[in-house]
Amino acid sequence: FQICFLLFAVLYIVSYFIITRYKRKADEQEDEDAIVNRISLFLSTFTLAVSAGAVLLLPFSIISNEILLSFPQNYYIQWLNGSLIHGLWNLASLFSNLCLFVLMPFAFFFLESEGFAGLKKGIRARILETLVMLILLALLIFGIVWVASALIDNDAASMESLYDLWEFYLPYLYSCISLMGCLLLLLCTPVGLSRMFTVMGQLLVKPTILEDLDEQMYIITLEEAAIQRRLNGVSSTVESQAAELERELEKVKSKKTNLERRKKASAWERNLVYPAVMILLLTETSISVLLVALNILYLLVDETAMPKGSGGPGIGNASLSTFGFVGAALEIILIFYLMVSSVVGFYSLRFFENITPRKDDTTMTKIIGNCVSILVLSSALPVMSRTLG
Repeated sequence: FQICFLLFAVLYIVSYFIITRYKRKADEQEDEDAIVNRISLFLSTFTLAVSAGAVLLLPFSIISNEILLSFPQNYYIQWLNGSLIHGLWNLASLFSNLCLFVLMPFAFFFLESEGFAGLKKGIRARILETLVMLILLALLIFGIVWVASALIDNDAASMESLYDLWEFYLPYLYSCISLMGCLLLLLCTPVGLSRMFTVMGQLLVKPTILEDLDEQMYIITLEEAAIQRRLNGVSSTVESQAAELERELEKVKSKKTNLERRKKASAWERNLVYPAVMILLLTETSISVLLVALNILYLLVDETAMPKGSGGPGIGNASLSTFGFVGAALEIILIFYLMVSSVVGFYSLRFFENITPRKDDTTMTKIIGNCVSILVLSSALPVMSRTLG
């Protein structure tokens, strides 16, 4: 219990700093709104910590298995055992269900609530409205599933299973959401793999081959001055022309900032870091595609290669990779690479561009949407990794 608590505490602190980095700075608000925002912030931080824990579970299990194989009798790693790993997986599943079906809906409705008409305004009135909305939402979802079950499989056993919320209803509903998360991952990951090169190209300084940065800097400075003079000469009544000039000026300033950064960068950063990162990305992408192609070939040729679920040799009994510790380390790197690529691809899709977080300018509603999206993606990551091999 102490180990689980310490791990989650570290993840919670990291998640809190991440969310506060993107959260819009609160203006002067009433005490009631400030309390509501603070509660929603804590619930969102809890959800993001659970998402990070779900992402780290599979790499932690792989590295723990290899450590137990390498040092089976070491006294200092006796705490690292199968019961701990299985307990972490059970806790991750429990907290994922809790966040997805209780905490995040509560945070959203609590943030949007104002209290029922005729009641005294305050935190209690908003909590009452939120609880009523949650009950109505639960009844709506339960009714939809009940009707769907009656239409598809109308027998006594299937109808009675719906009464067992804890053992059947919630796991089944969570499995359906994980399936949607897997489909979303399969859609986002290829987009993210192609976008990773563009993103890293924007973050890193490109080599200056056959380029004169001083000449480009002189030209961009003249262009900025010309646009500034045109903007000063435009009458305030011509708003459309002034707005267009301001947009052009912002683009020129952005280009000037990039040129200044490239000019200040050292020769090592320009000529070594950028090619090394691009080669690393190309290598990881090639290995990922190769492993997926080999796994598909195995599935077509050998039916024993099909995933058999959670059954296996157990923790610390056999290596999960053919190449031992090196192969396990490569798998962990690829798992993190796939998760980062899927997140980049997720925010690259047009449908989800509106919820992209921005530094110091993200509302709590968007933060809740981002936390739910990342939770769904992280919950589906182990299933996708297992399916793709």
